[in-house]
Amino acid sequence: MRRLLGVTVMIATATSLAATPTDAEVKALLEERLSLPRGGVGLVVGIVDASGKRVIVAGVPAVGSKEPLSGQTVFEIGSVTKVFTSLALASMVEKKEVALTDPVAKFLPKGTKVPTRDGKDITLQDLATQTSGLPRLPSNLAPKDRANPYADYTAQRLYDFLAEAQLPRAIGAQYEYSNLGVGLLGHALSREAGVDFDHLIHARITGPLKLSNTAVALTPAMKQHLAPGHDGELKATANWDFDALAGCGALRSTADDLLTFLSAELGYAKTPLAGAMAAQLVPRRPTDLPNTEIALGWHVTTTKTSQHVWHNGGTGGYQSYVGFDPKTKVGVVVLSNAATLLRIDDLGQHLLDPSIPVSKPSVHTEITLTPAQLEAFTGRYAITPQFVLTVTHEGDGLFVQATGQGKMPVFAESPRGFFARLVDAQVTFDQDVDGKASGLTLHQGGRDTPARRIGDAPAPVVRQTIAVDVKVLETYVGRYVVSPAFALTITRDGERLFLQATNQPKLELFAEQPNRFFVKEVEASITFTEQGLVLHQNGNDVPAKRER
Repeated sequence: MRRLLGVTVMIATATSLAATPTDAEVKALLEERLSLPRGGVGLVVGIVDASGKRVIVAGVPAVGSKEPLSGQTVFEIGSVTKVFTSLALASMVEKKEVALTDPVAKFLPKGTKVPTRDGKDITLQDLATQTSGLPRLPSNLAPKDRANPYADYTAQRLYDFLAEAQLPRAIGAQYEYSNLGVGLLGHALSREAGVDFDHLIHARITGPLKLSNTAVALTPAMKQHLAPGHDGELKATANWDFDALAGCGALRSTADDLLTFLSAELGYAKTPLAGAMAAQLVPRRPTDLPNTEIALGWHVTTTKTSQHVWHNGGTGGYQSYVGFDPKTKVGVVVLSNAATLLRIDDLGQHLLDPSIPVSKPSVHTEITLTPAQLEAFTGRYAITPQFVLTVTHEGDGLFVQATGQGKMPVFAESPRGFFARLVDAQVTFDQDVDGKASGLTLHQGGRDTPARRIGDAPAPVVRQTIAVDVKVLETYVGRYVVSPAFALTITRDGERLFLQATNQPKLELFAEQPNRFFVKEVEASITFTEQGLVLHQNGNDVPAKRER
């Protein structure tokens, strides 16, 4: 149940600079957002219009810091990278180096198997328009470090996945957002250009536009101005690294650079990329978002009075939003160094069109349902054939587990409605006349996604707990290092043992063997060894060495 793309529907009036909020109004808006519980750590907004560029900031780079934010502060921009990847494609098409209709297999090593459907190949355009039929993520992602999920996903693992993948629908038939697909696009274009992704983007985009602080690898100057990322609890978290899938989200940038980028898009600055930018903006496929088509990378939302072009992004510690209106010639950048449940898309929308209100945080009140009521909701619910939500009733709670993700508790707020506390998502169940659930709707990121019930949930694993002598428990107390940025800390309180991962809440451990313990909140367990411990989660066995 990860966040989905937000919906942006803009209604713009005739070109009017008076409609653009003043710096004071923007500052007040940002400070109000940061004043909310877990509203963020720092926010940087950039606005460009006919009068020029301006940057407004609020908050700090890190909790407790007194350093100021600015237009040169560096953030991870996540999926906004997809716009750059697709612009590189448009540039290479303009130079006749590739064609939109080229099969992606053409640019992979000889013998690499890429899935086809009905005799049709996946093309570069299919990847750039999120209509390839490939899933959001590869099933073999399985990161060694969940705090840095793309770092060890190599080209060979990508090829291994493609060799076994099967497409659920005709290529080009349906929009389905895919980090995998655009990551594959960036990989293919880099191979064709004979450089890595970072150098591809520099040669095609950031170099010509003089975006000196937009790159994958941090320069010394970028490191000096990097705002640390923060998780949903506003705790510092590690930066993300990318290998084969860099094209989907690897770039770091600043408000100043992104405003320069938008200035070129809006025609305020002359650029050799003007032709490629124009070609990139042509809407090419429909989406399942209201009034929205997808161009090459960009989403284009059209109403009777406006055409709003946008993309958003998020990593483990950052959020980004970039959008512009070609009619009003206003562009907006919003950057946050916290991956909170309060998204920033609404801020960008409001700054482009003040008639669109900013969101208010949802308030959920938990109620108690009987075991029989909870049991009626168990089952497997298919959003797509490859993406299923499994709902189980364990103890006195209900849990939801999405394909390839960990198990998450949900809490009743009505007889059929539940909410999650770990992500901003809710679920509403449909019930037959006999009370048994027949389907559900996932509410997340401004979208209501239905899923039909396809079968029973597997019986939950019943784990028997045992008592372990406190002297043995004490031998497990310590800090266990998974990676330089991620560790597990074990503490004891009387006869109880606790686990706390870096930047995550403390969880109680329950013994099922003298050296093997499990947690109840998520589907994970650990085994203590002579060298340290092994974390068992999502089918992975991750070793951690004990610090001495």
